Amino acid sequence: MILSYWEIKSYLSNIDYTIVGSGIVGLNCALRLRERFPKAAIVILERGILPQGASTKNAGFACFGSLSEILDDLKTHSEDEVVQLIEKRRKGLLLLRKTLSDKAIDYQQHGGYELFDHNDHKEYDYCMSRMDKVNVLLKPYFKDNVFQIKDNLFNFNNIQKQLSFTPFEGQIDTGKMMRSLTDLVLSKGILILNSVSVEHFDELNGSVHVKTDTFEFKTNRLLFCTNGFASKLINAEVKPARAQVLITKPIENLKIKGTFHLDKGFYYFRNIDSRILLGGGRNLDFKTEETIEMGETEIVQNKLEELLKTTILPYTAFEIEQRWSGIMGVGSTKKPIVEQLSDRVFCGVRLGGMGIAIGSHVGRELAHLVD
Repeated sequence: MILSYWEIKSYLSNIDYTIVGSGIVGLNCALRLRERFPKAAIVILERGILPQGASTKNAGFACFGSLSEILDDLKTHSEDEVVQLIEKRRKGLLLLRKTLSDKAIDYQQHGGYELFDHNDHKEYDYCMSRMDKVNVLLKPYFKDNVFQIKDNLFNFNNIQKQLSFTPFEGQIDTGKMMRSLTDLVLSKGILILNSVSVEHFDELNGSVHVKTDTFEFKTNRLLFCTNGFASKLINAEVKPARAQVLITKPIENLKIKGTFHLDKGFYYFRNIDSRILLGGGRNLDFKTEETIEMGETEIVQNKLEELLKTTILPYTAFEIEQRWSGIMGVGSTKKPIVEQLSDRVFCGVRLGGMGIAIGSHVGRELAHLVD
């Protein structure tokens, strides 16, 4: 692509900070940079027409972890580490709501439920018997018991008669959130360039030389907010994890309201616009789902439809309207990577499927690493 004098002068000259990725992390990083450096030239590069990872693809869960997920984390992390993770998610959700407003993101707090398979008595008994322990751990932060027991009032089938419930979990409209966040960033004089893929970068003579698939330019600082795509360009311990999703057509008199988790969070569903949105299933084939390619697979989609028919909507006719997928970033630990990689290159990646909850904080943390 041959650029004009005007394009180079107005768009790609004297850039102070370049952010790669226009998702939740990248946009929040840009906002904080603008607060810290009011006169800085800030540019965001996005490989897609819209944000391509998970920010516009997710299920819209304003959550911090189901009971079984938290208990599972306690097996591999210390109590302090788990509490710090949950507290970061709780504060991150509050920050997101404060930044954009509940109305702008259509935040609704109907609570979150966890379902347990009717054949898995061991997992059910284990979680219910340790609910009090988790409540004691988290009460100082939530000021009340986080989890309680609820009966199955939604007529779900093939599950235990009682569910784990937390009143603190909510849901948002992902599209409204990203539109509002993007509008806010643009209103601050920050430039977003879409359909631009970074191919290579080098630190030379006091700046970073960036080569994209359409042009080359120099920037003072380069910040990667590409989450699941990070390993393509930087050396970071993060693997892509594809999440497949489907949504039904509107269902008359839909009684299901809230966010719901099943099988340690590997499956999740919610109500939205009189529909059921259902996602998950990467545990059926971890290796295949460790990819940066969008798409759906038969094994996962068949399982999602089976769950709708046998568990979620066993007595209700439904039709599937859409299917899609998003790419998360995961690793051996759930702690995000917010690091300085070299003199002028930084990253904020590996959100572990909790981008809505921690993306705002990770973006702001990253912005505080630079000068």
